[in-house]
Amino acid sequence: MKTIGIILAGGLSRRFGSPKAFGRIDEEFFYERAIKALRPHTDEIIVVTRPELKEYFPAELTVIIDLPEVSGFGPLAGILSAMEFVEADRYVVLPCDMPYVTDKIISQLIAKHHGAATAIEATGHHHPLISVWNDEAKILLRQTLEAGQFRVMNLLEKLGVTWINGDTLTNDVQRVFRNVNTPTDLE
Repeated sequence: MKTIGIILAGGLSRRFGSPKAFGRIDEEFFYERAIKALRPHTDEIIVVTRPELKEYFPAELTVIIDLPEVSGFGPLAGILSAMEFVEADRYVVLPCDMPYVTDKIISQLIAKHHGAATAIEATGHHHPLISVWNDEAKILLRQTLEAGQFRVMNLLEKLGVTWINGDTLTNDVQRVFRNVNTPTDLE
């Protein structure tokens, strides 16, 4: 089963003050931490970013921008763009602003995946971008974007998403499933 990792690194990072993909924990960029989490479980990793950031990633990475027809339509555009770039049976999605997600969590998420899409629910919040999508989701994803609908949660509900309780994946849900939106979120 061919599995592609998708790192979403195209957000505007307004509150963070600089591109989150290049935020650091210790000496690692956030995108490098995402690669470490995905690499053991995927055949290839695709980083989806904004055009002006593409040149800042190492040349050995596969870095793409959104397809022109969905450019600027948010994370769903990034997911579809990666799905269209490389054919696979499933896609494991990880946003770059969740740098505490580990390969162990990704492994467990993949093991619990079934249906068209699987995502995380933890501490009373849904985390739809830590997710696994089957190739069959691509058709509805494209139709959703073409209809001008950009909400990840709405699409996942249409797909019949399976929610995995984050407490079953880690004892540190508060930290692991936290979006780093500002530099103080790292403290």
